[in-house]
Amino acid sequence: MRTVPGRTDRVVVVGAGLAGLATALRLRGAGREVTVVERGDGPGGRAGVVTRDGYVLDTGPSVFTAPELVADTLAAVGERLEDRLTLVPLDTTYRAQFADGSHLDVHADVDRFAAEVEALAGPAEAAALRRYLADLAELYRLQLTTFIDRNLDTPLDLLGPELWALARRGGFGRLSSHVARFFDDDRLRRLFSFQALYAGVSPFRAIAAYAVIAQLDIGAGVWHPVGGIGAVPRAMAAAAGDAGVVFRYGATVEQLDVRGGRVTGVCLEGGERLPADAVVVTTDVPEGLVPGFRRRRPTYSPSCVALHLGVRSELPGQAHHTISFGAAWEQVFDELTRTGRPMSDPSLLVSMPSRTDRSLAPDGGQVLSVVAPAPNLDPHSGGNPGIDWDALTPRYREEVLGTLEARGWTGLTDAIEVEHVDTPLTWARQGMAAGTPFALAHTFGQTGPFRTPTLPRRGPENVVLAGSSVQPGVGVPMVVISGRLAAERITGPVR
Repeated sequence: MRTVPGRTDRVVVVGAGLAGLATALRLRGAGREVTVVERGDGPGGRAGVVTRDGYVLDTGPSVFTAPELVADTLAAVGERLEDRLTLVPLDTTYRAQFADGSHLDVHADVDRFAAEVEALAGPAEAAALRRYLADLAELYRLQLTTFIDRNLDTPLDLLGPELWALARRGGFGRLSSHVARFFDDDRLRRLFSFQALYAGVSPFRAIAAYAVIAQLDIGAGVWHPVGGIGAVPRAMAAAAGDAGVVFRYGATVEQLDVRGGRVTGVCLEGGERLPADAVVVTTDVPEGLVPGFRRRRPTYSPSCVALHLGVRSELPGQAHHTISFGAAWEQVFDELTRTGRPMSDPSLLVSMPSRTDRSLAPDGGQVLSVVAPAPNLDPHSGGNPGIDWDALTPRYREEVLGTLEARGWTGLTDAIEVEHVDTPLTWARQGMAAGTPFALAHTFGQTGPFRTPTLPRRGPENVVLAGSSVQPGVGVPMVVISGRLAAERITGPVR
């Protein structure tokens, strides 16, 4: 593994999102002097929060998995997760709601989950579920050490028994075909393949290795951080601050001061210069900040329209997380990734965290996050820059709310008191490439050693990258891992 040469005593981290916070904690634990520069007024990055009229709306990730990764990150500075965060395991990981009116409650407990599947689809599918979950766990074990939990400099780094084992298990076939080998019921096929969208690809084009995304939530379980997802970066930042990390909020990096092939300082808007022996950049488009850094033309994930609602209604009978499937399937993936149109029959992720955590809403109210996948703004990635989201959003909002009303969230629209809507244009205005919060798609050519490494070969020798656009990839667990991988480019491996 390549590391930053020369002195690395003083490190500036650009960005206080989850990747930047994880990097800062690791570096501080290894004895580095660390300053985090963040243009926002607090930590979180994509994990934003809107607080209004007693409602607390998470505007970023809504599903929290793999808390052991955050615990390990906090341990780098001698902190315990339970001293900084209260996590509640969800009894029902998801409720899958299907277009035929049936539903399935997903449990991390295999026996309870299998009983639900048997009631829905019969004993043969329940037996298939047990086999599939065991297969998922083994796929995850193979990929964790091969693709995910390590820095990769070249494809040769993959060579080893785990790669061959992954190939023998069909990991490089198509995800949709892999799932279909286990399940005959179309509803279960959808349940175990929709996660490909998290990786930015259709399940009909994704490789089977991406099945392991389901292992992190369906296989291993989902937690809720009390106070919302935004409590996670706040806890990490507080631990980092107590350990001696310096935070500069409301500060924008103007440029990196490069001399002799190395960054020697970080220049802020207004003229201040922070001296640095190494810099970690977590921005979505590092090309805009790192001199000399280039990558081949990227392919981006689809985007989304996200409705975050404070509702004066109990909305009884709804789950913490619901995956609401439309009747259409392959067609809507083509719309998202090929023809650049909003889904004509949307599948939606609806989260109601106030079902678990009453601190997020006033008495008699609920908070909801509704995520509707949408095309991004990059035509090279199958997106559509021609959609006028400013004009379309009011009508599209009504369509999404109407869909939810028809699928069981009766009375939702008239009960809305607080609302925050994000669209591809919103993300673009926040500096996210192609107007997507999901960064680079996990196509084969942008996965593992083919994804931008944390220590690029182009640009200053002491600039390290972290975040969604680099190894290992997209999602809360992955960006937390990227923080460790970035720190190890500076400190060397620390276990």
